[in-house]
Amino acid sequence: MSGKLDKGLVEVYTGDGKGKTTAALGLAIRAVGRDLKVYIGQFMKTSDFGEHEALARFENEITLEQYGSGEFQFEETPSEEEIERAENGVKKIRKALLSGDYDIVIADEICVAYYFDLLDLEILIDLIDVKPENVELVLTGRKAPEELIDRSDLVSEIKEIKHPYRKGIGARKGIEK
Repeated sequence: MSGKLDKGLVEVYTGDGKGKTTAALGLAIRAVGRDLKVYIGQFMKTSDFGEHEALARFENEITLEQYGSGEFQFEETPSEEEIERAENGVKKIRKALLSGDYDIVIADEICVAYYFDLLDLEILIDLIDVKPENVELVLTGRKAPEELIDRSDLVSEIKEIKHPYRKGIGARKGIEK
């Protein structure tokens, strides 16, 4: 049991701009520098991004799991399988929160999973309610619900001002992926 934080808070990184996951990963790296252990669960993601290669170098300090199938399309109604994958992801997040093994638990893109009806609001609120006093909980994703924002200690909204995607420039290796 690491338990190095005296007081763990609830953080939300939301908004339509680029950088929510990057902010959470930056927090994870900072935490490792202070001998904290981190669990990262990624909803809606299945690909191997550059951060996975980098985080693999911290395999004793950071655990990373993904819960998406790679088949869910944002325009469609989620299948029972996709809902089950997301709900199983929440169970893993909850287990990590309560295990005593981690100082920081990051639920990456959980707000997007909620927005696309893969998860109920009550499930997100429960994570906040069961969070131990000495564990930091970080929730990321666009369209964070007001109820989540109201219950959080720190909320950062990342706003898009300008993005190269709008000019037809796709995700670049080492920058966006």
